[in-house]
Amino acid sequence: MRRRDFIAILGAAVASWPLQTRAQQSGKLPTIGYLGANSASAQRDWTAAFLEGLREHGWIDGRNVAIEYRWADGRGDRYSEIAAEFVRLKVNVIVAAGNEAAIAAKHATSVIPIVFPVAGDPVGTGLVASLAKPGGNATGLSIQQTDLVSKRLELMREVVPGLRRVALMGNMHSPNSVKDMREVQATVGTFGLELSTYGIREVEDIAPAFEALKGKADALYVSGDPLVNTNRTRINTLALAARMPTMYGFRELAEAGGLLSYGPSFPDSFRRAAGFVDKILRGANPGDIPVEQPTKFELVINLVTAKALGLKIPDKLLFTADRVIE
Repeated sequence: MRRRDFIAILGAAVASWPLQTRAQQSGKLPTIGYLGANSASAQRDWTAAFLEGLREHGWIDGRNVAIEYRWADGRGDRYSEIAAEFVRLKVNVIVAAGNEAAIAAKHATSVIPIVFPVAGDPVGTGLVASLAKPGGNATGLSIQQTDLVSKRLELMREVVPGLRRVALMGNMHSPNSVKDMREVQATVGTFGLELSTYGIREVEDIAPAFEALKGKADALYVSGDPLVNTNRTRINTLALAARMPTMYGFRELAEAGGLLSYGPSFPDSFRRAAGFVDKILRGANPGDIPVEQPTKFELVINLVTAKALGLKIPDKLLFTADRVIE
């Protein structure tokens, strides 16, 4: 065998070694860039679920993988900065929480694999070509956010007696939130409800929005996004002061004092996202890994908030709820 052919074969063999093995040979651990769209505290349960998922696949932070954490704190302008930093650090995979974070990562690199644990519309926003065949360098889990609007409105009617007027609040800078809000606007009429919409774009807009909706609604539907999630305690405090029952899409916002939430389990999605990372670190092409849908949905009812608002939750809902906060 000629020396040139031998070197070519050897190079191909080395390229096919699992990343973990090559990292051990070089003394450098494979690195995950973790782009948290919220604050570290707001995303604590999701991060813990992701780490648990990694452990299930044999990856331990600091032992055979390294994780670089960065937090956007609900600020859209931070996504691009963090994504660019991960490119400079030459991480092996970027985990980007949410549509905007994943889009920023995709704009920053077409080479580094990207995993999104929760994305509202990965096809519509251009993250992937299709759910079955993502193509490119991104894959992950979709959360079917807009598909659940009718169920949430139905729950609101069951919990709020004589519900007639609904206020809608969401971040107008978030494409995913805007799409959800449009779905609410298109659906609310089928329930015979009146709707008023209050857009926010930054934390300073939250208090004025509540001032504007006072006396104009019987309940509030809040479209979730990192800005809302990071400021969930502030929103729930203002809602309670305004005697306003609230509906959210994610359990963390009901746990923070909201009345109701119905939607996919984010901890479950983050745990499953670790499986995507595992495949990529072991050599899989992200473009060949199909985007998955949520399989676990949760109804959370906050009885403490219900009592503060003077609302009695129907027994049938309490029996079917995945969690009742007392």
